[in-house]
Amino acid sequence: MFTSLNTPVIIGHRGASLYAPENTLAAFKLAIRQQADAIEFDVKLSTDQQVVVIHDPSVDRTTGGQGLVSKLSLSELKRLDAGGWFSSEFHDEQIPTLEEVFDQVGKQIPMNIELTNYTTPADALVDKVVELVKKKGLEHQIYFSSYLSGNLKKVQRLLPGCGMGYLTYAGPAGIIQRILQKSPSGINSINPAWQSVSQRMVDREHQQARRVLVYTVNDPDEMRRLFDLGADGIFTDDPATGRKVASEFRR
Repeated sequence: MFTSLNTPVIIGHRGASLYAPENTLAAFKLAIRQQADAIEFDVKLSTDQQVVVIHDPSVDRTTGGQGLVSKLSLSELKRLDAGGWFSSEFHDEQIPTLEEVFDQVGKQIPMNIELTNYTTPADALVDKVVELVKKKGLEHQIYFSSYLSGNLKKVQRLLPGCGMGYLTYAGPAGIIQRILQKSPSGINSINPAWQSVSQRMVDREHQQARRVLVYTVNDPDEMRRLFDLGADGIFTDDPATGRKVASEFRR
């Protein structure tokens, strides 16, 4: 899916999260209005095995509640205000389920699902997500990403041919990541932090027929630097600015 989009690709990071609360339907719909090429969001499992869209292991930062997502039921998660922390305009915005996202925006825009079961890597997240993708017939709208190579290998087994990007850390964390786990075979992109992107990296990945999709880039000058290097796209909280800068480099 992402491999067929014209580059540079502008991906709304957790939606248009500079302007609306991250990982909410409001942020996703706004990213569509800002003409993002795709949206990115994070998924986890509730304690009753429902796939919900939230980044952190806990609800503390982005809701009025407290506790681990994996220890809360869907009904408990749905009672939380996931927008008031951002602005009173978004008071009572809910944590969406993956199925709600699919139903409301799934046919409108390509979606990058980050599999973020980093504190619960043995759970059934991948199975549940793939099940929903198949149920909704969205195989060609979905691109998966994760820092865990095991997640991507499982996607390959369950949904052959689906696009995938391997997220990599910057600095010492990236070195440790490369030591502990090899880059999965068959991936379509490397998704590095902007600080670690160089001409050498871009050229190396392109020689392996892999795209370079960079996170999380909000500064216009940094966007231009990356596009000059040949980066194929960026994850940004500000799709409107990304779209404007990308128009200078569209290829």
